[in-house]
Amino acid sequence: NISGALCISQAWPGMARTIYNDHKRFLETYLTPYPGFFFTGDGVYRTSEGYYQLTGRLDDIINISGHRLGTAEVEDVVNQHVAVAESAVIGYPHEIKGEGEMFAFLSLKCLSQGHCNATLAAELCQLISKKIAKYAAPEYVQVT
Repeated sequence: NISGALCISQAWPGMARTIYNDHKRFLETYLTPYPGFFFTGDGVYRTSEGYYQLTGRLDDIINISGHRLGTAEVEDVVNQHVAVAESAVIGYPHEIKGEGEMFAFLSLKCLSQGHCNATLAAELCQLISKKIAKYAAPEYVQVT
């Protein structure tokens, strides 16, 4: 039972080989942190039986009102809502706060369910406020 960074030791078909117009950034981001391995950017937990569980992005931190918040932390709470199948949370610029705000993208289990209505955003903000903090609630919620 151990947690750490998910790194891949061998190349695979279709893997990224550069970042357009910024190969140096590609090398620094994915190959330099763990020499000889490709760093995926994800955290992982390995059980004593050899099973792997992704725990979230290691580099996705949003600074909201002076609080550092991992996007995976918010996504975990959003995914607890009965109507949500998957979610992705990103930071976006704010005129006064800098990065400061969150935008949540959702994939719902069923668009015709009673839970999938105009109150969904309010329900999610209330859930996040209760489980994390009020400042962690996303400014915008968009169903994709």
